[in-house]
Amino acid sequence: MSLIGEGRLLIATHNKGKLAEFRQLLEPAGITVLGAADVGLPEPEETEATFAGNAALKAEAAARALGLPALADDSGVAVDALGGDPGIYSARWAGPSKDFAVAMGRVLDLLAEGGHTAPAERRAAFIAVLALARPGEETLFFEGRTDGVIADAPRGVHGFGYDPIFIPDDGDGRTFGEMTAAEKHGESAPLSHRARALAAFAEAIDLER
Repeated sequence: MSLIGEGRLLIATHNKGKLAEFRQLLEPAGITVLGAADVGLPEPEETEATFAGNAALKAEAAARALGLPALADDSGVAVDALGGDPGIYSARWAGPSKDFAVAMGRVLDLLAEGGHTAPAERRAAFIAVLALARPGEETLFFEGRTDGVIADAPRGVHGFGYDPIFIPDDGDGRTFGEMTAAEKHGESAPLSHRARALAAFAEAIDLER
């Protein structure tokens, strides 16, 4: 666990859903997770053009501010028929109020307007890139990806963000919104993009999960 020192890790996010997922995945391994809001860190503007760039921006700002290792992610859903949108703009499509019902509605409306009704025309991927920043050290990156399709309508009440409209290829036909956290994050074969990125992170820091 040398990459994160004393087992304390700052998660540079103000997103409560993301922070909950990180805690579910890391705290059982003995890592104390701190959120950006817990320590009064502001949320920097995401000005980069890639998931990796935005993740690094957030992690490095937090590590500089507190002198602690900081992990940040940038993630989103990229829909093939929409040219990869919303992609890095996934959170922004939800607006200032973070209303993901609006964001999901926009995705579904655009697919309908384009006549993309067949599953083969609704291909998408959830992508997460984690950046681990440590004071005075090189930033490390870990990526997770889950391919799937966009459902015809939101289904399920679990998870957050676009989960209710995303059906992973490796699943059983349910959306992420219809799965429990344990089903999404399954230890032996994680389904979620964030869990897959965290699995790569866990391997890099030799974390027993």
